Amino acid sequence: MAAVTREQELDQLIGGAVGAPADAAEDAVDAAASALAAAAGAPAADRARGRAGADGRNGAKPRDGADAVGTALLAAAGRAVRRAWENGWQPADLVRVVRRDLAPHHAALAVDAVAAEGLRYGDGELPPRWAAQLSDLDAAVRWDGGGAHLAAFAAQWRLDRFGAVVAWLELLRLLVRLPRITPVAPPPGSRFPRPGSAPAAAAPRMLARVRALLAKAEATPYAEEADAFTAKAQQLAARYSIDEALLDADPAHPAGGPEARRIGVEEPYAAAKAVLLDAVAAANRCRSVWSSDLGFSTVVGYGPDLDAVELLHASLLAQATGGMNRAADRHHRSGRSRRTRDFRQTFLVAFAGRIRTRLADAAGEAAREAEAEAAAGASGTAARPPLLPVLAAREVAVEDAAERMFPGTVRHRLRGRDLAGWEHGTEAADRARLGVPGPGEA
Repeated sequence: MAAVTREQELDQLIGGAVGAPADAAEDAVDAAASALAAAAGAPAADRARGRAGADGRNGAKPRDGADAVGTALLAAAGRAVRRAWENGWQPADLVRVVRRDLAPHHAALAVDAVAAEGLRYGDGELPPRWAAQLSDLDAAVRWDGGGAHLAAFAAQWRLDRFGAVVAWLELLRLLVRLPRITPVAPPPGSRFPRPGSAPAAAAPRMLARVRALLAKAEATPYAEEADAFTAKAQQLAARYSIDEALLDADPAHPAGGPEARRIGVEEPYAAAKAVLLDAVAAANRCRSVWSSDLGFSTVVGYGPDLDAVELLHASLLAQATGGMNRAADRHHRSGRSRRTRDFRQTFLVAFAGRIRTRLADAAGEAAREAEAEAAAGASGTAARPPLLPVLAAREVAVEDAAERMFPGTVRHRLRGRDLAGWEHGTEAADRARLGVPGPGEA
């Protein structure tokens, strides 16, 4: 009978717990965690006795128990993360679904798992969106060896060794069962073409200015000043998107194609929040597809339009949520209704419906102004193609790309069931800050 190394034993324990059927999962996880926790407490000298032919061959120094168990858990997590990335998941998606389905300490482990996996890739092998998401998650390897990670994790979350190993096994069970989803970018490790047009040098500066304006809008206590900041941000993003569309339509410049990005849509009231995101996407010539079981929507569009969707949606969602909470508190303090959930969901549905109209009007006005300026040669754009056909062609391209990615989508209509919630939501949408200022304003 072939000798079994300590690493193989640990892998078998982990695999048995992770692969156990649902009706036997709890017992399997407890049994494996007990054995792994005991192994983690074994010093290297004890493990080395009688194992020189397995762990200590070729003069290799045997690991202590904690390092061996921690290394095995990290390796299993790396394999699970790698498989998820190959199946269409991205770092933010993984952490989002873990945060939704498990506990905060599991989400912290997921961040560590994607950080460790990210180290495997060199320059040019990690897609830009992956790298950006790792940065946003603050995913970095701050430990030296598996044992250091296991000990630090247990100490941070005040877990004993058994509890720390249980958390790892529970996370692994979730990761290995993630379904295959529609990819929105090639996985890490491949030499991939960058989707869409190459980013212009002005893009980072434009996005920084938009974010700064929105931050000022949220920080000021004065409504009029907030309106001006938000309107200026919307105007800047919209005009940049139009300029990029015209540039791509110029035969002298290579045109890109639609891209796709995922945006989290979380409970409570996820359906209503997905409707709001769809409204923002539609106004910016994008298509939004909600995956209700996975907690996100995939938005398909051109890069500058997707940037505008992400920024504007975040701002409007914050406004809608704040307005909903304030209106619900006032409404229910008056004793007029106890149906809090109906009121809040209807508020968000009404807000999204009204915002859809306002955004469509604002987008149409911005396009008409740009077309008029181009026709008059106001900015040296007389040689550029007409704007409206260019935007229409982009809308067709986005629709075609979305249909290819999601051929089996169905449309879902969400209705409100609380009249007061509808009225308050519509009023809040009318007050929302998104308009494009006229000449000389802001």
